[in-house]
Amino acid sequence: MENTTLFDVEMLERANIKLTLKEVCESLSLKGYDPVKQLAGYLISGDPGYISNFQDARTKIQGLERADILAYLLSEVLK
Repeated sequence: MENTTLFDVEMLERANIKLTLKEVCESLSLKGYDPVKQLAGYLISGDPGYISNFQDARTKIQGLERADILAYLLSEVLK
């Protein structure tokens, strides 16, 4: 085992954002909220009150930078 393993940090960050968004959307849906509207409100205003605390969704989303979330979403749409 003398091979060096390289990790693509950007790929890992994107995967983390994707997973977090998926988990937060699932939590919001389970609570009866529209995830798109709630996430849009949060991303525009920065107010974490848009995200329910159910299943630690608020804590999860606040673990990401809003600018990184927006950049990820735009890159996915503009592919």
